[in-house]
Amino acid sequence: MDLNTATLSTPISSSMPYPRSRRRTTHPLTERIVEALLFLAAFSAVATTVAIVVILLYEALSFFEHVSLLEFLTHTQWTPLFERAEFGVLPLLAGTFVIAGIAILVSVPLGLLVAIYLSEFAPHAVRESVKPFLELLEGVPTIVYGYFALLFVTPLLQKIIPDLPGFNMLSPGIVIGVMITPYVASVSEDAMRAVPMALREASYAMGATRFQTATRVVLPAATSGVVASFILGMSRAVGETMVVAIAAGQQPNFTFDPREPAATITAYIVQVAMGDLPHGSIGYQSIFAVGLVLVLITLFFNVIGQWVRRRWRETY
Repeated sequence: MDLNTATLSTPISSSMPYPRSRRRTTHPLTERIVEALLFLAAFSAVATTVAIVVILLYEALSFFEHVSLLEFLTHTQWTPLFERAEFGVLPLLAGTFVIAGIAILVSVPLGLLVAIYLSEFAPHAVRESVKPFLELLEGVPTIVYGYFALLFVTPLLQKIIPDLPGFNMLSPGIVIGVMITPYVASVSEDAMRAVPMALREASYAMGATRFQTATRVVLPAATSGVVASFILGMSRAVGETMVVAIAAGQQPNFTFDPREPAATITAYIVQVAMGDLPHGSIGYQSIFAVGLVLVLITLFFNVIGQWVRRRWRETY
């Protein structure tokens, strides 16, 4: 019997020592500190939101002690800084929703087309090149978009619509639509990329083209994320400030004509915040009343977005 055979036939004793893997043990005190820090991080976000709502409610209640809620919601004149003050918020709401509606009409088809191309048709190199440009557009300061709308888009539109005034709702609506297109495209593309590849392969096996697969298989499967991106983009358009403050004018006109100048909720807040109104005056408190309305509108769109995502996930 040679040495190798003897070595292989020798039973291995169960008592032979094995190298023990070193396990990193975390001290209980360290775990508690990490948990406490994570809790504080989460609690700070909730506490900040609650503090904002509380301040808005406190100041808004002081405002509604002088102005009836019925007048605030139904009157069509908004002149809180005039000697004869009127406190109907409908002109601000009309301007806000008209501009946001124009923005959605621009961003939804454009963002959806970009998302379909990046997800289903673009080569890897093109996708990796286009995505940074989309993120760059998201990072451009909104005041730049505002002057772009005032000094470039408005004169361009005046060549098409000669009687278009210098301040109008059409120009900022288009620019805001371009501004939120990267956000809509990015969220929609992520939702479409999350669709399992097996669905695409099954569609191709049935003889479908890439376009048919993208529009009839991938897009319906990603509808929850796509619709949520539209609704969240709408809330982003409603809350936009500098573009409308610069290019839409600050005249609270109750009109739905996009060619007319108008004021939005955010533009009015900027106008009053830059003024010299004394603290506690009715004009100063009005910004908290309209701010509360803006928070409720944004909350409504976010709730609708979450509900749509949950509903479509259950459907598909």
